[in-house]
Amino acid sequence: MSSTTTEKRIVVLGAGYAGLSAAKGAGKHHPVTLVAPEERLLHRIRQHEAAAGHGRDWPALSQLARGRRIEHRRARAVELDLAGHKVLLDDGTALGYDTLVYALGSRTAWHDVPGAAEHAYPVERAAELHRRLRDADRPGTIAVVGGGATGIELATELAEAHPRWRVRIVAAGQVGGWFSVKGRTHVRRALDRLGVTVHENAAVTEVTPAGLRTAAGPIEADVTVWAASMEPHPLAAEAGLTVDARGRAVVDGHLRSVSHPDVHVIGDAAAVTVPGTGALRMGCATALPMGQYLGKLLAGRTDEPFAFKYLAQCLSLGRRDGMLQLVRGDDSMRPTVLTGTAGRLAKAAIVAGVYSALK
Repeated sequence: MSSTTTEKRIVVLGAGYAGLSAAKGAGKHHPVTLVAPEERLLHRIRQHEAAAGHGRDWPALSQLARGRRIEHRRARAVELDLAGHKVLLDDGTALGYDTLVYALGSRTAWHDVPGAAEHAYPVERAAELHRRLRDADRPGTIAVVGGGATGIELATELAEAHPRWRVRIVAAGQVGGWFSVKGRTHVRRALDRLGVTVHENAAVTEVTPAGLRTAAGPIEADVTVWAASMEPHPLAAEAGLTVDARGRAVVDGHLRSVSHPDVHVIGDAAAVTVPGTGALRMGCATALPMGQYLGKLLAGRTDEPFAFKYLAQCLSLGRRDGMLQLVRGDDSMRPTVLTGTAGRLAKAAIVAGVYSALK
């Protein structure tokens, strides 16, 4: 383990789970400038609750950064001058750095589907979606596009919160298809219990004001919610960092860019491969540990490479149901699944643990 004697100017881009935890760790020993336009924490793993009207205002970033040498700049990074060690912000200013932490995460991917960006609500607009459903003159049909965790959580939460609306979930493949047999069975039972119509093997080819056109035929919808997948922010590739085929910055064992070692990349923006575990997927489960590790590394509290193994995957299935799927260290499925109240409480404990770690 190394010690740190010389202060560094550290700039952290992004205040999600990865960026905020890295800033807090590094801010114990170095001055850190945290660049993020948000005033408050965006608790992304609870966006499905916000869409259903169950969200609340999360703490201000200044409150979460209390006790650390962190300055929060409410701005967006628009350009990286990697040669000059500068970040250009949308307010016209530039920040110099000795070490840059790139943690801009990911955003909804539209996959060039015609009409998707114009007519569908992404998870980033959860509060707006809630107002649309709340203020509707009459109930109609909601189509949630995406059979992954985000889509499942949105479909079940919306169906429970708005029982007069008809809810559909539309997937290119199988809904929850990566889970174990017990896990998939429980997800399907939860959807059936809440009256959610399932459309599988129905890749969406167009979104219109009246609904969806899919490979399996048209699907009517008054409101479309898009949860198909996420993609990394393009700034890393635009700046010249080495990226993989998905646009994620390729990093070494200490989460440093392989092309620019004075830049650390963490969270959904990073293409990370851990020996014995494999290539890490996007999500809070990987972003928070990366941020915590990097905070320790920058503070001189470790010089070991990043290590990580998976333990479980979890889902909210409305307010009264949930699922915890145990996995092996490489994220492959184990047969053991906790469901119902036990699954809900396990999910709630994990979410509470994430929030506690950020506090």
